Amino acid sequence: MFGQLFQPMHLLLVVVIALFVFGPGKLPQLGASIGKSIRELRKGLDGTPDQPAQPTQPTQSSDTRK
Repeated sequence: MFGQLFQPMHLLLVVVIALFVFGPGKLPQLGASIGKSIRELRKGLDGTPDQPAQPTQPTQSSDTRK
């Protein structure tokens, strides 16, 4: 069923329709935003935090000075 879906003529037709709908100026921006969204989705699925780990607070020693 899906073997006939990804033929070169079908993909070319989708690209031509996208070119007519979005125009040549918007396609690079559209591709970049889709790529960024996919990267963020993969990061979210992997569970990697997007912010670096917070530095740990130094522990207070039990040695008190007078």
